[in-house]
Amino acid sequence: MNQQNRIKVLIADDHAVVRSGLAAVLMVNDEFELVGEAGNGEEAVRLCERLRPNVVIMDMMMPVMDGVAATAIIREKYPETCVIALTSFKERELVEGALKAGAISYLLKNVTAEELISTIKGAVAGQSKLSPEATQALIQSIKEPKVVDYQLTEREKEILALMVEGLGNNEISNRLVVSSSTTKFHVSNILSKLGVTSRTEAVALALKQNLVK
Repeated sequence: MNQQNRIKVLIADDHAVVRSGLAAVLMVNDEFELVGEAGNGEEAVRLCERLRPNVVIMDMMMPVMDGVAATAIIREKYPETCVIALTSFKERELVEGALKAGAISYLLKNVTAEELISTIKGAVAGQSKLSPEATQALIQSIKEPKVVDYQLTEREKEILALMVEGLGNNEISNRLVVSSSTTKFHVSNILSKLGVTSRTEAVALALKQNLVK
């Protein structure tokens, strides 16, 4: 293949043995040109500026600068460069972080050479590829409700729990031995923090989000 038409690839991984293995896969295929190797995310960003690769194969967990941060910078500065996340980790937060940063694909390091080659070619054509584990992690994140921190104080949580029990302001004041104005102040804060306009809505949200024990 004409050298000008080759897909220029940069490898970013902090393990030399991994870089060597990936390099071996690329160099036996004349469709690719290995233009550089980086041992951390910061180095990958610098090399992208100088080498302008078509594709970066990016490890996620690296020293100095991790793969997610490096991916975000590369995609912002050099949008024509595709980033393929290649990692040993399948945690949901990492998958989501890599994709939000702009990675086009997310693979685990148990991927076969054929799958990696196919993914690199697909990336240049704008096609995404997710490992089954990454797909499962994303599906799980959709199923699980997001936990919202309403920043309620301990006293507000205590009063909200009493509201869930059905107590009115006077009853809450008597139970906690505080003035009615203090209770009214806390209830007003609770409604404001929860983004609701009535006690009924506050109680419903508290039960839905498991805000009280």
